[in-house]
Amino acid sequence: MALNITTLTSALQAAFLANLSEPTAEQTTQVQVMSNSIASAILTFVESATITYSAGLIAPPGGGPVTGVFGSTIS
Repeated sequence: MALNITTLTSALQAAFLANLSEPTAEQTTQVQVMSNSIASAILTFVESATITYSAGLIAPPGGGPVTGVFGSTIS
């Protein structure tokens, strides 16, 4: 599943602008730039995660759904 960077950026902008009673055009532009930078940093951080499967899923002989508990670590 891809992360929706546009929605994240918009949510960050809304959060920052909600704290400014009457933002000027310059403040609005600064908030947009800052929100884009933060969203990009979050995306880079999340994409750098490594999921290591350790054990737990069992496939039945002859096929069918797997069962068990997915064992993993995220780093």
